Amino acid sequence: MRLVTTVAALLMAVPAIASDEFTPALEAYMNDEIMDWANAPEIVAAIKAQNDAHAGLTQTQIEEMDQAWRGTVTTPQNDPIAPVLENPVSDALRARIDASMGAMTEIFIMDEHGLNVAASDVTSDMWQGDEAKFQDTYGKGAGSVHISGVELDESTQRYQGQISVTIVDPETGSPIGAITVGVDAESLL
Repeated sequence: MRLVTTVAALLMAVPAIASDEFTPALEAYMNDEIMDWANAPEIVAAIKAQNDAHAGLTQTQIEEMDQAWRGTVTTPQNDPIAPVLENPVSDALRARIDASMGAMTEIFIMDEHGLNVAASDVTSDMWQGDEAKFQDTYGKGAGSVHISGVELDESTQRYQGQISVTIVDPETGSPIGAITVGVDAESLL
């Protein structure tokens, strides 16, 4: 009898148990591969700049920005997506994904509102503020981490887990945003 070797087959066979099996591997990946660069100066600077630019946004304005993003997902070369994808920090995120040799599937950075600041690729929405990846990190303060279960991601079309951590201002220690890194589940086996 052949052992189940693919993540998809494993998750379909026992989804709840299989997802929990990946948590220790995702935690190890976070500590070994992400924490060294998650608070890089260029990431902190980009978040702080966007926080300044978005100071005073209302929830209605945030939702309007999110709807505009969703309306242009198929044409990411246009506003409002292009400025998020076409900046030096996004270029650096794509380089990190390339260097991971398939282990990382996506990386995106959020400001204090949960709005995308930079991203390796287009996300399905701009506002992450209503999701656990943001609420359980930025919303809970410095040192907070959120590790998702493994599931099929609609943006990447791969089985992945997401590791999210709070980004802090190194001068004050205060939370300024968050980062999410998608990790290919098969790379963890």
